Amino acid sequence: MAKEKILFICGSINQTKMMHKISMHLKDYDCYFTPYYSDGFTKFLSNTSLLDFTILGGQFRKRTIEYLELNNLKIDFEGKQREYELVYTCSDLIIPKNILDTKVILVQEGMTDPENLIYHLVKKLKLPRYLASTSTTGLSDAYNKFCVASEGYKDFFITKGVVPNKIEVTGIPNFDNCKEYLNNDFPYKNYVLVATSDARETFKFENRKKYIQYVKKIAGEKPLIFKLHPNEKFERAIEEINRYAPGSLIYTQGNTEHMIANCDILITKYSSVVYVGLALGKKVYSKFDVENLKKLIPTQNNGTSAYNISEVGRKLLAEEHATNIFRLSKELKLSTKLFRKYKAYRNYQKAE
Repeated sequence: MAKEKILFICGSINQTKMMHKISMHLKDYDCYFTPYYSDGFTKFLSNTSLLDFTILGGQFRKRTIEYLELNNLKIDFEGKQREYELVYTCSDLIIPKNILDTKVILVQEGMTDPENLIYHLVKKLKLPRYLASTSTTGLSDAYNKFCVASEGYKDFFITKGVVPNKIEVTGIPNFDNCKEYLNNDFPYKNYVLVATSDARETFKFENRKKYIQYVKKIAGEKPLIFKLHPNEKFERAIEEINRYAPGSLIYTQGNTEHMIANCDILITKYSSVVYVGLALGKKVYSKFDVENLKKLIPTQNNGTSAYNISEVGRKLLAEEHATNIFRLSKELKLSTKLFRKYKAYRNYQKAE
């Protein structure tokens, strides 16, 4: 008997790793992976360089493909080659047409963008969700289940308008066992870590000079380490740091979580890594209200989130099977009933 097929739609390298972890608990299914994709005009744009700052292209897509190939995972670009019984997706800002008739599970990646004017315009005018970035996560309603990080996030998404009975609090991979990052070989300790953003690369405003001066004031006499966002223009960022905070260490690569585990203070803007710092009890600075963030910290369940999310998929498929059996049973009963009526009618005709 052929295995049922599951498609995992990936995105950033963090989202791709999360999807991989979930698939490891579904080895009895036929699992395939694809970079994030779209239809229509956005697909046309993604084939140019105009969307290279998003998970539809550029370094995001390149890193996803490299990761999938490195881990010998089966790739089905855009899910075109097969029919799937279930789809896991890392984002619902765009829902491709070819998964609309399939069971879909949406998995929260991490922090969502703030609800600004564009967010409210998108909701009110029903504009494309991707215009408001991740602030509209969950608002498509084009999924069967939405796996979220914590009870706090469940309440958060309900207030945005997500259907409550579609939400499953599972925790999310990569943020559910932060204590494991304490065991690392990063060579420095007792510093201030600045995890920068790609705001400028995604057409948002940031005064980097002012921001560096801000973090220097917080750091005081403590050494500064900058971990640059992977989507940043490194050359520009390095030049700015060397100019306004000379002597700081700068990393363009490396394990950010290990750097957080060894720091005294974490400074970030809108990055989900803030939750690693909070879970480890670090002093944290963020553009979001830190006290509110503490209510949203992903559930620390010793790394079982991927399993929990896989079980949501199994249950969904089992429910589908039960529905199909019930439907077939009803059709069989109806067919039997009609056959008996037909037989009785034929006997009646013969008797006459």
